[in-house]
Amino acid sequence: MEQLKKYPKYKNSGIAWLGEIPEHWEVRRLKYMAYCFPSNVDKHTREGEEKVMLCNYTDVYKNDFITENMKFMVSSATQQQIEKFRLREDDLLITKDSETSDDIAVPAYVTKDFENVICGYHLSIIRSYIDVSGKYLFRLFQHKKFNSQFEICANGVTRVGLGVYDLNNAFATYPPLSEQTKIAAFLDYKLAKIDRFIRKKKQLIKLLNEQKAAIINQAVTKGLDPNANMKPSGVEWLGDIPEHWELWKMSRAYKVFSSGTTPESGNASYYENGTIPWVNTADLNDDILYESRKFVTEKALDKYSVLKINPKGTLSVAMYGATIGKISILDFEATTNQACCNFSQSNILVDEYTFFWFIANRPEIISLGYGGGQPNISQSLVKTLKITTPPINEQNEIIDFIKQQKNQTNSIIVKIEKEITLTQEYKTALIAEAVTGKIDVRDFVIPEVIAEEEGYEDLEEELSMSAEGEVAYENEDME
Repeated sequence: MEQLKKYPKYKNSGIAWLGEIPEHWEVRRLKYMAYCFPSNVDKHTREGEEKVMLCNYTDVYKNDFITENMKFMVSSATQQQIEKFRLREDDLLITKDSETSDDIAVPAYVTKDFENVICGYHLSIIRSYIDVSGKYLFRLFQHKKFNSQFEICANGVTRVGLGVYDLNNAFATYPPLSEQTKIAAFLDYKLAKIDRFIRKKKQLIKLLNEQKAAIINQAVTKGLDPNANMKPSGVEWLGDIPEHWELWKMSRAYKVFSSGTTPESGNASYYENGTIPWVNTADLNDDILYESRKFVTEKALDKYSVLKINPKGTLSVAMYGATIGKISILDFEATTNQACCNFSQSNILVDEYTFFWFIANRPEIISLGYGGGQPNISQSLVKTLKITTPPINEQNEIIDFIKQQKNQTNSIIVKIEKEITLTQEYKTALIAEAVTGKIDVRDFVIPEVIAEEEGYEDLEEELSMSAEGEVAYENEDME
């Protein structure tokens, strides 16, 4: 692996967050490196204006690169706006307005000239001068300490905004153009390799989760004995089940079913200083739920008779909305909102077995719901579900087996997630070190042909040498 090295000589930059920079580098205000101008083109289509495609806030916030494969929204603009805000290759787009200062000056690089795509409202264009690389500026804006200049000066009440003055007067490192180009190419190569590595790791997590789901499904629908005699379940999506298992309707298997409600949100007496946990579907986590985020008062309970306190051990499943099908076992007494179907007290089903059964069969349960694009399930539907019911001792064996398998898989996933976190930290550090001159990449040779799998072993070695995300140097440590 080619190790990174320092420049031979450094000088004080005079900027606290920047520290020392290579002796031949300069520090300039951004206005001496690029033309910075905010867009005033909104998403509305107006009569008399020309139809255009609009690159908007979300396009920039969610993507590092603006490419021709993206789907832009339709809008309109004047000819003057089109000429000024049309996207050009090597432009940099940044977010100039947002709900929080953390989301200010998030960059995206424009990869080609666009004939009919223009920069939309809530964004600014950074168009570099002839002696500045737009790709270098893009990487500079990805440096958190450089970007923090804009977080500090962004202001507003309901939304924060970044003014042209503060943008123009930000301090930026200015190497010679040849080095800017080299730094940008080096980071393109290194970060592409890192991003491929992260994608592979995330794909592995996805596969492990699919494997875990398959194990749960097999256990609660077919049992643990591969040689067991089978019989038709009579339920199409369940298929065959072990011969000695039964099917029980949920309405017969569980004694208590309930839902809840949402007390009037404008009445503070229902919530202020409340001590009674109030669970809503956003709390449900496909696991044991140990606490709620919101509470209601005794007055709310007195006002709403449907707002009942469910005992510890209650199973609660989301009936509609973004979390439809999510389920939790409540580890505390709690009320819920109207989108939760709660059930408890069974003599023939172990709660954890039912919990795993609902997770395994969630897609099929949701498909039985009603409604258009976003189906709903109901308490009535839950009551009619027929659940595979092994003997109690076998249910407990299945629970223990699933927990063991889950723990093994989750342990692997945790390790991979730590790897991803370390890699992302290394990526952040690498950008910072390159654009501030803490590493010298002038002699770095980029391979002419880069294979999809290229460099994984090198990257793993690089990460292991980088001391928890810090860049490794050929010589002594640099702070």
